[in-house]
Formats: sequence, C-alpha cells, structure tokens
Amino acid sequence: MKLHNQFLRLHSHYGNSEDIRVTLDELAVTLNCTHRNASTIIRKMVEHGWVLWLSKRGRGNRSTLRFLIDPEEIAAQSMMKAISRQDLKHAIDQIRAHARSSTMQDRLQEWLLTYFGHHSEMKSEKQIDTLRLPIRQQLHTVDPLYMNLLAESFVSSHVFDGLVRRSSSTHEILPNIAHAWEVDSSRTQWTFFLRKEILFHNGTLMTADDVVFTFERLMETSQRTLYSTIFKQIQSVRAVNPTTVSMELKQPNELFLSFLCTSRAAIVPRGLDQLGEKGFGVKPIGTGPFKVTEFNDSVCVLEVFTHYFQERAHLDRVEIIQIPWRMEKEQSDHTDSLSPFHIIHNPSSAEGGSWSQIHSKASVRKFITCNTKKTGPLNDPAIRAHMLSCLRGEPIHLVHDAVMEQPMTLQISTIPQYRQDAHFIADRLANFGYVCNIVSTSPEEFKGSVRLESDLIVFSLIRDQDEQLRLLDLYVTMSEHVEPHTRVDIETALLHVTRESDPLVRAQLFQTIETRLIQEHQLHILYEKPVQTAYLPSVRGVTFNSQGWVDLRHIWFPPL
Repeated sequence: MKLHNQFLRLHSHYGNSEDIRVTLDELAVTLNCTHRNASTIIRKMVEHGWVLWLSKRGRGNRSTLRFLIDPEEIAAQSMMKAISRQDLKHAIDQIRAHARSSTMQDRLQEWLLTYFGHHSEMKSEKQIDTLRLPIRQQLHTVDPLYMNLLAESFVSSHVFDGLVRRSSSTHEILPNIAHAWEVDSSRTQWTFFLRKEILFHNGTLMTADDVVFTFERLMETSQRTLYSTIFKQIQSVRAVNPTTVSMELKQPNELFLSFLCTSRAAIVPRGLDQLGEKGFGVKPIGTGPFKVTEFNDSVCVLEVFTHYFQERAHLDRVEIIQIPWRMEKEQSDHTDSLSPFHIIHNPSSAEGGSWSQIHSKASVRKFITCNTKKTGPLNDPAIRAHMLSCLRGEPIHLVHDAVMEQPMTLQISTIPQYRQDAHFIADRLANFGYVCNIVSTSPEEFKGSVRLESDLIVFSLIRDQDEQLRLLDLYVTMSEHVEPHTRVDIETALLHVTRESDPLVRAQLFQTIETRLIQEHQLHILYEKPVQTAYLPSVRGVTFNSQGWVDLRHIWFPPL
C-alpha cells in the first residue's frame, strides 16, 4: 500500500501532464526519500505498469515520466488491500482523500457490496456471524448525554438500556430495566422498581444509585440537548433502596414516560466508570445487548454481550463503518438519503427481486422557520409571505408598502447535514431578488446565539414513535424566535399538551400550532421523505425500534 500512496503523491504533485521532464533528485524531494530509493520506487511502478520511465543519464539531462493509470484506480486498489487486511482506518483515510472522484466511487461500489453485509466464519466449532454496516454520518460519541446525530443514537440504543421501552409494533410502553412503576394522583411522583442483578458490560451490578447518577447528570448539565425541556422538569431523584428509585417532577408531564423510552434517558454507570466525560463517549459501558470494543473516526465495532438480562442477540459482531460519500443512485433533489444506514448498501440498486425493501413508518420532514424576533425585513408579514411564495416557485405580488427597492439580504442558519437544503433555498430565492448568506455551524453552536442572529433557520423533524416528544422540543425552540404574541400562544398550547393524557388530543394541539405558524408565514415545510431500509432475503428478523431504525437485537442469518 505504501507504493500506492507514493504513486498518488507523485500524481498529485505533477498533475495530468502527458510527459513530465524530471530528474530522480527532484522525484526524491517529492517522495521525501533518497535518490537511491526514488530509483527503486520508479522501477517498481514501471514493473506494475503504472508509469513509463525513459531515463537519461548525465548531469543536466532530464528523464521522462508518464503516468499510465488513473490515480482513482490506484486509490481503489490501495483501499481494497487495506480493507482485506482489516486495516480499516487506512482504508477510510484513502476514501476521504479521493471521495470526490466519481470514477473511483463507481469502481468501488460493486466491490464494497461484497465487503458489507453478513459474513460467517467458524471458530472453535462455533459459527461467528458478523454484520458490516456502511454509514455516512461520522460517529463522535455514543454518550446518551452528548450524542446529536441519528447514527450516534442508533448505536447508543444497542449499547444502553432505559428504565422502560416502547413496543415497535403497538407503541405500548413496556418494562425494561424497571420491571414495574407507579405514579401518584398528582402525576408528579413516579416510583420505578428495578430488575435484580442486571450487569453492566464491565461486570458490575447495576443498582438504583446508577439510575440516580444518570438523571442527576441530565438535570445538572448545561448542554442544550434534545428533550431537555422534559428532563429539566425533574425536581429530584433518589434511591429508596438498591432496587427502587423515586422521581419527583416540578409539574405533571404526560410525555415523561415516553421520554424515559428514548436513548437520551439510557442508564449509565455512576461515575462513568472513572473514564471521564470524553472518554466515556468512545469507551461506553452500558447494560445493552452489545458492547463497544473499538471506536475511532471511521469504525465502531460492537460485540454481543452474552450476559444481557434479556434475550441474547443472534449476531456476534457488528462493524459500523463510515463511508464519507453517497452512492450515485442515492442522489436526491435536496440532500443525502435519509436513512442513517442500510442493512445492505444502496437500496436503490435493488433489481430483479433479489433485494427486499421495507419501510419503518418513520419519515424525515425538512422545513424552514422565520426568525421574527430579530429586527429585519422578516418582521413584515407581507415580506414573509412573498419570500415563502418565491420559495414555492409561485411568487405573489408585493403590496405597495412592502416593495423591495433593492435586493434583500437574508442569513440562513443550519448545521452541516442540512447545508444542501440551505443552498437549495438560497438558489431558489436568488431567482427573485433575494441575496442569502448561509451560516453552517455544529449542532452545539446551532442551539446557541447564531440561530437567533439569522433570518431563516433550517430544521428537521424525525416523524417516528417519538414524534410528540420531538414536536414539544421543536416548538419550545421555535418559540424563542417568533413574535411575542405568537410565543405566548405556543407556550399556552404546549402546557395543555403536557397535561393531556390522550395522545390523539395532543396530536390535535400540535397540529393547531403548526397551522398557526404556517398561516402567519413563519413556517414552511420543504419536503418529507420516508426512512427506508434495503436488505437481502437472507437477512432474517428485520424489525424496527421506536425511532424507525433496524433493531440489531433480532437480526439473524441461516447457517451456511
């Protein structure tokens, strides 16, 4: 692989010139080696048929170098060798270095299909089943407190458990770490009864003290995270005894139990097993069906936890590998394919009935909101109405007192994952005289002041079994940048939501808020697309968890 990298370095330095006049000393400088080593490297490349080398001896005489093979082909060969040798970090580095090349992507696509998916091998007379999943989002942490991405939550849901869980089929809330629970008549005092002898991945017993630590950590954090509106309503949490936990809420919240089903509320060991905040994110310890055995910028390896307190997973090992491009057939009008991963890479390539496709009943909605709290043109409802009509491609006529005499400049705020949507908005509005500047920040920064300094804000909403939780969080966030009278009405409606036990009535209240924002030209839905997963018929047990992601606990494959 070293020779491959040396070829790529030469090609990058000298470009696509047909015949390059150069000396061995100059090549040695480029390759950062001696004259003798440069001669050996060129000789090997000639033997491989990668270059033509016409040598001319004598001081002042320059030899001729000609590249005979595309650098994309060399990069592909290097990456394949690295993957075959399980040198995944190097393989992904090669992909990142050359991911913009469509030629290399086409070259690799078919080969990668043979690498990803299910692989079995016999070890000590046992069949070891490994599933390799490609994923485009880079994993930074799977700590339930700090994770921000769908992919991180997907991994976290297999490493940790919550007090309760949601049925993927009936939406019913079921026991998990807690085998039972009670709530008093005020709906503020909750008591959870824990299963006995649940083990963490490090072999220690989980007790009520771990549950107390988990929720006190949430209560005390300064992080602006998803569902913080709910867990900040916890007044106190205490261990009644090793298997009983009592929680008191500041006020009733009918979505509290639903929150406890999410990955954000997963139970972590007290003191984070002395790993520290950052260390725990990449070396997590949970009670889930899989434990993390490797975690870096490109690879996350999960191995089955044989002492799991519920059913042992059928898979023995899962390798989640970041591939930092989207395949050609996954192109969409606005953004990357919405599914955070696929059981088998690239579902759109399914042909001839050899692939199966399944919908999880989850979808992703992308939309923009107007920051009317900021002083600027969008304070005018007529301007907002005109701007959003232009975005729909059906511009309405501006009334005389709102006519733009000069191009209007707007700032669009988003996160890197939605940058393509922001460019789509900017390009569409540019056709109608609007000048848009795009500010793309990390999810952490996006939750701060940069969002409130922008005119337009690009959001997304995952519509799954946790949709009402997400809507509550969304509208609390949106209320920060709407006009005062609208904010009061939203907050009043959300208070009714948290006191309402009937999910259908809650849905109606959320719909009322959405309708109000659309009518006031403060919200515009860009599009909505289903989350879809493809898999080969040999994959058995494909089911989804409450967030619409494949549940790895139940995946299995027939014996070879």
